[in-house]
Amino acid sequence: MSYRQEYQKSLSNPEAFWREQARALTWHRAPKIILEKDQSGIDRWFVDGEMNSCYLALDVHIEQGYGDQIALYYDSPVTGTKQSFTYNQLRDEVAHCAGALISLGVSQGDRVIIYMPMIPQAAIAMLACARIGAIHSVVFGGFSATELAIRIDDAQPKVILTASCGLEIDKVIAYKPMLDQAILLATHKPTHCLVYQRSIAPAELVPDRDIDWQGALKNATPADCVAVKATDPLYILYTSGTTGKPKGVVRDNGGHAVAMHYSMRAVYNMQRGDVFWAASDVGWVVGHSYIVYAPLIAGVTTVLYEGKPVRTPDAGAFWRVIEEYQVRAIFAAPTAFRAIKKADPESTLLNPYNISSLKTVFMAGERLDPPTYHWIKNLLGLPVIDHWWQTETGWAICANLMGIEVMPVKAGSATLPVPGFDVQILDVSGQQVGAQEQGSVAIKLPLPPGCLSTIWGDVERFKQSYLSVFPGYYVSGDGGYKDEDGYVYVMGRTDDVINVAGHRLSTGEMEEIIAAHNAVAECAVVGIECDLKGQQPVGLVILKDGQTISSIQLEAELVATVREKIGAVACLKTVKVVRQLPKTRSGKILRKLIRQIADGENYLLPSTIDDPASVKYIIEAFQR
Repeated sequence: MSYRQEYQKSLSNPEAFWREQARALTWHRAPKIILEKDQSGIDRWFVDGEMNSCYLALDVHIEQGYGDQIALYYDSPVTGTKQSFTYNQLRDEVAHCAGALISLGVSQGDRVIIYMPMIPQAAIAMLACARIGAIHSVVFGGFSATELAIRIDDAQPKVILTASCGLEIDKVIAYKPMLDQAILLATHKPTHCLVYQRSIAPAELVPDRDIDWQGALKNATPADCVAVKATDPLYILYTSGTTGKPKGVVRDNGGHAVAMHYSMRAVYNMQRGDVFWAASDVGWVVGHSYIVYAPLIAGVTTVLYEGKPVRTPDAGAFWRVIEEYQVRAIFAAPTAFRAIKKADPESTLLNPYNISSLKTVFMAGERLDPPTYHWIKNLLGLPVIDHWWQTETGWAICANLMGIEVMPVKAGSATLPVPGFDVQILDVSGQQVGAQEQGSVAIKLPLPPGCLSTIWGDVERFKQSYLSVFPGYYVSGDGGYKDEDGYVYVMGRTDDVINVAGHRLSTGEMEEIIAAHNAVAECAVVGIECDLKGQQPVGLVILKDGQTISSIQLEAELVATVREKIGAVACLKTVKVVRQLPKTRSGKILRKLIRQIADGENYLLPSTIDDPASVKYIIEAFQR
């Protein structure tokens, strides 16, 4: 079936389409009611189905004779540790962890917070919760005590699973003191904390509350899978909210499993036994979807990597992992490859490695700018696939479907909508706009399986945040356009469109031009307040290592190029060279924070910021 046929089928008869995809999974009770609205008026998938996500990820493969296949590779250059787990071994670890949770009083529907680094025990903890029908909420390891306390009070976990520490390139981060402080700050108190002791920095355990992970699992009775409703929550994952209170995105079991299984074939073209590497963290939605659940549900081997694209030990780290584990597809944020390009501009560190196993490079998490696309495409000579999705959707909204039909790539576009996603570009009145005209990127309801079903404990906030702007649509919060072929170009958050003297301009378009300069490794453009024009664009750039161009010359060249390609209306007159841009831990540039600093506004450091020290470089730049 061609892409167009597959896509049209998914929109014209979504129930028939997703019934067919659901049949590829092993259900405890196969669903007969495929799509139905709940009491709140929210669309729900497979409402009378019963299943278990852990069973689909582990046990079913063992029953089919694949128990000795490698399920997970763990690679930690920061500790020098490597491990592999077969499906049998991973199932046994998960069953013991699930048994330990039961012994601590956790049962179906209870919440469990997982506050862990990138170690196998994080994936084991997630799957163990799914095994017994508990709802897990992974909080990025190393989040501050205050932010963790907010999530404790919102999710109200019965138990918290943690590790004694996490490791960065040059430092050890003790998790336990932050967890202790968070519990002190929180109104809700978990009954127990299960603590995995890492030998590099063991933690002190609080008597009667804290339990040693290794001892608890050793003594636990292995637990079997519990059948849950397809509509029962699998996990809560917190994302930033405009009010300052994080939004707990709720993912259900059934729709999620169907979407994950379908996407591994349709989007990523992965088959049983292939090795898939999502170079992300389990604290992010990418880690949930494509380190843990989707690869394992599809019978694919997944890589869990505790390291960075550079400095662990160098910018050849990705190439080493690809060769060592015979990775067939890698999925990473563009910022990871920009870091590699910055540290190794001539790509000499690729030379020692044979990466012939690699067939496709997937990127998401932020916009893949054309210069980065062309750089990695020319370097590797492989398909480079930009795809766009969100924490809320859980999987790709737009992509080039490598397992259905490979479409021509257009740099700067995430290609075409994925089956199930009726993507439309709307103006401020909710009307569709024409080709090449920018607007709000929205998805006509119903959302396909795998997307969020609500905000934890607040269905009205869910409706208000996503469904109220344009009735009948989910609003993504991103702006963009379609071209004449229906290709979708996501240009950034709608608040990244700036208004210069009455002209609405996309900062993403200016960033494309700046990033194409030979001296530039990475950049951001923000609109700052201007009494005359309303807003004035300012560029911030990071230079490639070894570049000696003066900031004055670089600014002159970039201003001239933007003027040539966009026109004088762009009004870009200022470019500042900085050592570092503030980013989230998933690699997204914090443009709003930069804008607030530039405008002299009060600001709060987001909980998701990767390196708070990066802010001082922005402050210094705007003081110059």
